[in-house]
Amino acid sequence: MTRIVGGLLVAVVLPVVSAPAQEDEPDSVSAPAPLFESHDIVEFTLKAPLKTIFKDRSQESEELPGTLIVQDDAGSQVTLDVKVRTRGKYRLERRTCGFPPLRVNFQTSQVENTVFSGQDKLKLVTHCQDKRSEYEQYVLQEYLIYRVYSLLTDVSFRVRLARVTYEDTDEDRDTITRYAFFIEDDEAMAKRVGWQVLSVPLVTPEYVDPKHLAVFEVFQYLIGNTDWSAFLPEPEKPDCCHNAKPIGDPAGPVLPVPYDFDMAGIISTRYAKPDPMVGVRSVRDRRFWGICRPREEVDAALAVFNEQRDAIYDLYRSQVGLEEKPLEKTIEYLDEFYEVINDPRKVRDEFLRMCREV
Repeated sequence: MTRIVGGLLVAVVLPVVSAPAQEDEPDSVSAPAPLFESHDIVEFTLKAPLKTIFKDRSQESEELPGTLIVQDDAGSQVTLDVKVRTRGKYRLERRTCGFPPLRVNFQTSQVENTVFSGQDKLKLVTHCQDKRSEYEQYVLQEYLIYRVYSLLTDVSFRVRLARVTYEDTDEDRDTITRYAFFIEDDEAMAKRVGWQVLSVPLVTPEYVDPKHLAVFEVFQYLIGNTDWSAFLPEPEKPDCCHNAKPIGDPAGPVLPVPYDFDMAGIISTRYAKPDPMVGVRSVRDRRFWGICRPREEVDAALAVFNEQRDAIYDLYRSQVGLEEKPLEKTIEYLDEFYEVINDPRKVRDEFLRMCREV
């Protein structure tokens, strides 16, 4: 519904009288599209005027035509007409990424019988820099963060790793092949789990599913990320929330779904900096940025992480392309997290004393 507040028409999420429905109680769910039903690497070639596309770093960048060449379900090579544009925020800046994130717009009439069946517009997370090998490792590490969250809850963005050969039709130069990954569309993700995307200016904690929020916030602590808000929008953006997509029902509950993890300490990208409000010196330093809640709710959330402990470690250890050095650093980072959540005193210090009152 809407409400007039201070002369402004504001969308409002209404609280529910009884306890909010939990994340496993949506009205109905839909099956995921084929692209996100497998974790096999998708290989394709993207031909587009990349030099021209990369010049436009605006939030309303123009889509330019290109082609995407991929094998169809029968194993034959097919050429799909696509439109490509830049996207993002920090990684959209030229000083951060010479090769920015992209949005690929498919023609829905062409994608039948391919891995992209049912897709329309998709975010493609790219390697950011051509000449620094660690940036391709960042792609794999961020991809795995999405996979970790999907182990903890189905209310999460699905991702699909790709090996992309880029051919710049603007210039006669060698092609490059790099890792990238697609992110599930917002609306498709919400529909899959039986909810809808909510366009609201802000969310207050009492409207959010408490169990989901607790796991969401501990997850951000796990990966060492403070570049998010489950309640407030990004600066200069009208809709909530910062690096969290609110889904649910207009009458409640609300479930924030996290995305965009390149500032996380578990990756430690070259350009990542800690939020000065958090009070840590390095992105590798963890700080719980969640709200205060009873000890039993904290313990219930931590139990979810312990249940998936082996699966999380296995994700990293089995990832093709992840080099030994970033793997070792990640395992060490995970070890530190699990040491904290299985020590009652450290749980008290990290999650009960350092939480934020609301």
